[in-house]
Amino acid sequence: MTDHIDKRTQEIAVYMLETGATVRAAAARFGISKSTVHKDLTERLEDVNRGLFLRVRELLDRNKAERHLRGGEATRKKYRSAVDK
Repeated sequence: MTDHIDKRTQEIAVYMLETGATVRAAAARFGISKSTVHKDLTERLEDVNRGLFLRVRELLDRNKAERHLRGGEATRKKYRSAVDK
């Protein structure tokens, strides 16, 4: 069972690094919850592949720093489309 989780954890990490995806996008792509993706990347990955963990940690930190911008953009689009109707 652990081998399956370790493999999934590494696949998610590689996917996120290759695409720059967010935790939410990775969860949708792999059909699992955001909580599971986050736990895989922040807790399990360090034990499985330390080098990959460090690279993913940078991506997660950058996504966290930028999330207020993505949220603001989504809100702007929401209200702009409401005005266009």
